[in-house]
Amino acid sequence: MNDCSAHLLISGLVQGVGYRYFCLRAATRLGLTGWARNNPNGTVEVQAYGNRSAIEELIKELKVGPFSASVRDMKVDWGKFSEEFKSFTITG
Repeated sequence: MNDCSAHLLISGLVQGVGYRYFCLRAATRLGLTGWARNNPNGTVEVQAYGNRSAIEELIKELKVGPFSASVRDMKVDWGKFSEEFKSFTITG
């Protein structure tokens, strides 16, 4: 397996539009673990762990987001895999 992690910082109209729940459903369907949260500056932050191809698929889906969202930018930092999380959760 090619397991790794990705830290995502998403900006645009991504708060108050169901974006974190969209992320939760997509990450769970793709078998990823980690978390998503709103930041005070209006961005959404995501930490995802799992198979690199599944994370790449998640990134593609999150660049579009739910119907009511409008993603302006996404920063992606790749990292090492961790078994710290057993599921994908919304933390804030």
